[in-house]
Amino acid sequence: MSPTIFRADGYRFFFFSREERRKHVHVFSAEGEAKFWLEPEIELAKNYRYSSRNLNHIEKLIEEHYHEIINAWERHFGN
Repeated sequence: MSPTIFRADGYRFFFFSREERRKHVHVFSAEGEAKFWLEPEIELAKNYRYSSRNLNHIEKLIEEHYHEIINAWERHFGN
């Protein structure tokens, strides 16, 4: 199961239910996919096909929705 947290500008932000405990978020769109660590700071973990421009935009969206993402993580994983 991979619950969607939110969608913005053609990107889907979500978690995988059975993955590592360090807080992170996955991003998917027609252009590619990526994984960002959320702690200790927002940082790119993996990138598949996104340009630097895409990654900068995605990181801004993560910053804008940071509390929503963390709250969704804590509800989903029970932290």
